[in-house]
Amino acid sequence: MNLRLERLLALFALAVLIPALAWGADAVPDHYKGLFFDAARAGRADLLAGMIKDGVPVDLRDDHGYTALILAAYDDQPETVDALLQLHADPCAADQRGNTALMGVAFKGDVAIAQRLVGRCDVNARNHMGQTAAMMAALVGHADIVRLLAQRGADLTLKDASGNTADSVARQQGNQAMTALLAQLEQGTSAPTPLPYR
Repeated sequence: MNLRLERLLALFALAVLIPALAWGADAVPDHYKGLFFDAARAGRADLLAGMIKDGVPVDLRDDHGYTALILAAYDDQPETVDALLQLHADPCAADQRGNTALMGVAFKGDVAIAQRLVGRCDVNARNHMGQTAAMMAALVGHADIVRLLAQRGADLTLKDASGNTADSVARQQGNQAMTALLAQLEQGTSAPTPLPYR
């Protein structure tokens, strides 16, 4: 049996056996925190819900400032993202570098999860380097994410701390298709395909 599965089984046992607790973030035992974040990465919404019911704060942070929602979003766990949002996880929470769940998803390119997150926070939110979700999506060439963010009001002309825009980071990557799309979106001449919530 692999170590992650063993830890998840242990987590399940703890979630069933431990009585309701009123833990603060500092009082959650380290091993329990590890299991909580492993459950988020693995898409185990059932285990997360049990731990949160037992008193683990829904927005508990790991050593990098990641919340369960940030991890579930980044690790492509849409059902877990939905469950955490229903449990009132903060979709605007940022890690130690100022990155939000939406920024991570913009980098990874999961449109379905981006649709769940966009509109819940400022679409032009910036990390500590001044970067936005649109810049991250443009950097790695995720056209559908860029379209979605533009449809939701992303300012594609914003500059980060180094003076880069979504267009300039796309140009640095040699992504001509992305620079053309950004030009269309900035001029309002494109007709982006609506992306329904899944």
